[in-house]
Amino acid sequence: MKLNINTLLLATTLLITSLGIFPVAQAADAAVATVNGKPIKQSLLDFIVKDAGSHGQKIDDNTRSIIVSKLISNELVYQEAQRQGLDKQSDFIAREELARRELLVNAYLQDYLKKNPVSEADTRSAYEKFKTEVGDKEYSARHILVATEAEAKDIIAQLAKGGDFAKIAKEKSKDTGSKDKGGDLGWFSPGGMVKSFGDAVVKLQKGLYTTVPVQTQFGWHVIKLEDIRDAQPPAYDKVKENLQKQLQQRQLEKLLTDLRAKAKIVDNSATPAKN
Repeated sequence: MKLNINTLLLATTLLITSLGIFPVAQAADAAVATVNGKPIKQSLLDFIVKDAGSHGQKIDDNTRSIIVSKLISNELVYQEAQRQGLDKQSDFIAREELARRELLVNAYLQDYLKKNPVSEADTRSAYEKFKTEVGDKEYSARHILVATEAEAKDIIAQLAKGGDFAKIAKEKSKDTGSKDKGGDLGWFSPGGMVKSFGDAVVKLQKGLYTTVPVQTQFGWHVIKLEDIRDAQPPAYDKVKENLQKQLQQRQLEKLLTDLRAKAKIVDNSATPAKN
């Protein structure tokens, strides 16, 4: 894997050097270099090397020299920015605080997930639930989406008189993703659709359309069922990683909910600021 020195230094030097995030034990660090008498600590170089290693990158002596050279360049610019007082500007101070907060928040969340890993049992359970939601059947259907119930009823009346579903969809459907295909939605699982839509599809017989408009948050639908086939859910190994990410996200959402429940929060954002 090729090491991107610039990216690595942006992720470390700009956040660590400029924000001053060092363990107390580093006070006696040896200097890997000095710039106008200011030390660039060995521990900073060690951190960059360690961070690169954690991402599968290997650093040899030549790459170390390049990193030190980049650190020296950054320190020169850092000192010049301080000399010009850029670090005292209000916008910089605000960005600095936000960056520190984000860095610490991300460190905490990563540590939390490391200490509370998603178990194999939980992932398997999520997979079984996923298979249940997907169901054992897939459906192929067309639909016509309109803004009002009256429009949908008018379309149903046209179909009852022998109107062509695909032609009407091309003329009147507001679903830009399917109207040019005559309302064709392809194959899908009802569980992956809005509930009222999915429920209506399951109740239809092949070749028939809904005689009562179906409402969703998108508008009013007239749906025609084209075909049904047995579904084959993806193998566990193919969805395991995504399931684990979903479970981790739920963990973090619960963590935030619990923290909010225990905290005393006063939101003054709605209060007009005094001049």
